[in-house]
This record gives sequence, structure tokens and C-alpha cells, in this order.
Amino acid sequence: MAILRFNLLGNPNIGIYALTTNSYTLIPTKNLEGKIKRLSTFLNGQLIPTTIGGTRLIGVLAAANSNGIILPNFILDDEIRVMRTLLDTNIDRIKSKINAFGNLILVNDHGGIVGKNLMREKKIIHKIEDILDIELVLGQIAGLPYVGSLAVATNTGVLAHPLLRDDEKKVLTDVLKVRVDLGTINGGNPFISSGILVNDHGAIISHLTTGPEIMTISNLFGV
Repeated sequence: MAILRFNLLGNPNIGIYALTTNSYTLIPTKNLEGKIKRLSTFLNGQLIPTTIGGTRLIGVLAAANSNGIILPNFILDDEIRVMRTLLDTNIDRIKSKINAFGNLILVNDHGGIVGKNLMREKKIIHKIEDILDIELVLGQIAGLPYVGSLAVATNTGVLAHPLLRDDEKKVLTDVLKVRVDLGTINGGNPFISSGILVNDHGAIISHLTTGPEIMTISNLFGV
């Protein structure tokens, strides 16, 4: 396993524009010719160039694990058709006024944490659980409901906001069933998922990530 420094679309906030699992990575379509092979080598999975509703904010709008992908209702028919053609996994739209699922849900293959904003919609929660084949539990990070933006999770570990409380850490550990560590990304940014793509094969970080941040990532995820 290894770490690659890579600014996606010339931007250090690579986690905003892409989403990875152990089997595949969703990336924006623009200006990636010639770079796909390099990304695929480090993440060790199929790379799917796409957009969501015509936007490149894949990491903000979608959430996924090895069992499935949940997408906002405004994803275009052609976009979801391509995903279903190329990927052998559960893929579906979620009809909700809330659409930033990547910011509101933190999942791996063992379980998931969801903020109170989305947990109120019980029918939606049940559908997400069916698609991702996990149980979702109410939680927060640093007292905030945007759990997907404040941490990143794999089947190996969770890297979370440095102000994570002890009771919150226990929920993450119990539900996701992995070790939890605290840190930042991109030279002190506590919105962890905005600046990293990581799965059980490797990690992609931006050139702004500092040495101490890289050490934390390496020790936690084994990359």
C-alpha cells in the first residue's frame, strides 16, 4: 500500500470531487486522460469517470461502500445508467430534500453513522441501509451532524476531526468496528474527507498535506 500526492483538477480538495471504495473510484470526467492509470495503480480498482447532475461534486453528493452507492435524486438518467452498466453493485437514487449524502453519512462495510438532519427521515434511512447493506446509527463529530465531511472511514480505520469527543469516538469505534484516530488534512483542515481519497489499498492526498498529517494517515490506514 502506498500514498500518492495528487491535486485533482488542480485542486487540493480531492475528496470533494471523487469517491473511492475498495472496488472502484468515481472521478469527474474533465481533464483526466493520462492520469487514470496512475490513480488506478494506487487505489487498485476500477475508475469510473462521471458527473452527478452535471456537477463534479461527487464526494459531496454521493456515499458508498463495497455494497452500493447512494445518489441524489437529481442525478441524470444517463449518469446513473453508465454507473449501472460498469459496476456490479447496488446503485439507486434517494428522494430527499437533503442531497449532500457524502457530507452527512460516514460508512464502511461494517456500519454507518448519520447526522440528525437525515436520521429524521426514517423511510430514507431504511432505503439507504438496504442499498449499502449496513445499519445506520445516529451520531455526530465534534458536536456537528456533518459526519461525512468531518471524517473518512475504511475497513481499517477512521480519521476524524481533532475535536472529536470521547463519547463520539466510542460510537464510531462500536459501529464502524475499526480504530479511530484524530487529525487534519491539507495543512490543518479539520474537514478530513475534503482532502483525501483512501481505501484498503492506498491513499491519495494533495500536495498541501504536511509530514505529520501523512504520518497519522500512514499509521492509521497502513499505507
